[in-house]
Amino acid sequence: MSLPTTCPPNIGGPGYHIGDEEFEGFVADAIGQVDLEGKSLCLIIPDDTRGCPMPRILHAVHKAVIGRAASVTAVIALGTHEYMEPDEIALWTAGDANADLDEVYPGMPIVNHLWKDPEQLVSVGTISAERIHELSGGRLRQGSDVLINRTVVDADVKIIVGPILPHEVVGISGGNKYFIPGCAAHDLIDMTHWVGALITSAKMIGTPGITPVRAMINEGAHLIPGEKYCLAFVVKAYSMDLESAAFGSPEDAWANQAQVTAQTHITYVDEPFTNVIAQIPERYHDIWTAAKGFYKTEPAVADGGEVIIYAPHIDTVSEAHKEIYEIGYHCRDYFVKQWDTFKDVPWGVLAHSTHARGAGTFDPATGVEDCRLRVTFATRIPPEVCASINVGYRDPATIPALMDDPAFHVVRDAGEVLFRLASERPQQ
Repeated sequence: MSLPTTCPPNIGGPGYHIGDEEFEGFVADAIGQVDLEGKSLCLIIPDDTRGCPMPRILHAVHKAVIGRAASVTAVIALGTHEYMEPDEIALWTAGDANADLDEVYPGMPIVNHLWKDPEQLVSVGTISAERIHELSGGRLRQGSDVLINRTVVDADVKIIVGPILPHEVVGISGGNKYFIPGCAAHDLIDMTHWVGALITSAKMIGTPGITPVRAMINEGAHLIPGEKYCLAFVVKAYSMDLESAAFGSPEDAWANQAQVTAQTHITYVDEPFTNVIAQIPERYHDIWTAAKGFYKTEPAVADGGEVIIYAPHIDTVSEAHKEIYEIGYHCRDYFVKQWDTFKDVPWGVLAHSTHARGAGTFDPATGVEDCRLRVTFATRIPPEVCASINVGYRDPATIPALMDDPAFHVVRDAGEVLFRLASERPQQ
C-alpha cells in the first residue's frame, strides 16, 4: 500500500465528533487498503493509563482485519509500566472485567509487552554513540542496542493503534513511541527519557515537531523490519469522544494528529496559577503515572506555587521502579551536578524524578537544592514516606474543602490537558 507522505487519510478535526458508524467506516476503508493476505499482523495498543474508548476502537480495528490476515495478535505497549492483569485487560479492551476476550475478539489474543523477560526481546540493530550524539543535540554520546518485543518484530505487518497527547518526554506522544518505549527494552527507554529530562519537561512538553527524543525514537523504529502503519487519533478533552483520526505511516499519521492535539489539549492561560490541585483519575494507578498531573500544570504555575497531586486511591509511588524510593524527587541539576553519585541509577528513574519535581537549581558546594515549585502528595502514601522522597504531604481528606479556596486552581481529570502561559503560545 502506498500512502501519501504528507497528508494521510484522516477524518474529523478540532471540536469534531466522529460517530460510531463514521469511525468504523473510516477504519475499514483505511486498513482495507493494506494487503494482509497470508501475513501475520501485530496490533500495538496502549495500556489503560491512556484515556480513550478502547473497546469502540479495538472492535472497529478487529472487524477490519480479522479473516484477512493469517494471524492477528494485539500487544499492549506497556513501556516499563506494570503488567496488566487478565481482568484489567478485559475491562480495558472490552469494557467488562469479566469478559471472555476469546469471544469478544475471536482469533486475536491480547498480551502484555513482557519487558522484564529478556527472552521476549530481540535485537533489530544498533544506534551508534555518534548518531545518538547527533540526534540528541549533543546531550548524550552513548550507543544502544535496539531490543524490541519479539511478537512485534516477527509480525509481517504492524499497526499502531493509539491516542496522541502532549507528553513530558517526547513533546507529543504516539506514533513510533508505541514501539519505543512502548515495546522496547529498558536500556533504550532510559536513554530517551534521560535526554528528555536534560531538556526538561517544562520545555519539551506539548512540542508538536520532531524533538531530539522523537528523533531518537524514529531512528530506532526505522530498524524494525516489516510494514508499519499507525491509526492515530485524538480523544476530545475530558471525554471519551473521538474528534480526529488519521491512518498512514507512523510518522505521517502521528504528525497529522499532533497538530490536532496541539490545538485541543493545550490550554493557554493569561496569568499563572498561584497553586494547583491536580485531581488524578483512577486510570493512573501509582505516582509513576499520576505524576502527569504535575507535568501538565507545571508550566502554568507561578514561582513558589504548590501543585497538589490529589489521588486518594493511590498508595504506591511505583511497583516496578523501586529505586525512586531511594533517590526521591529532585530537580535536574541535583543529579547532573552529582553525576558520579547517580550515574548508575536507571536513567528512566532519574528522568521520572526530575520530571515530577520540576525546575530548580542545586549548589554542590553547599548541598542546597532550590526547586521552583512545591510538590505535595495527597494520597494514601504516608507522610513519612513523602518526607523521605522529598515531597510534601497533605491528608487527602482535607482536599475537598481546599478546592473552594480561590488560591487553588482545580484541574479535574488531570494528566492529559497541558496548561501553558498565553505568552508561550506559538505565533501563527
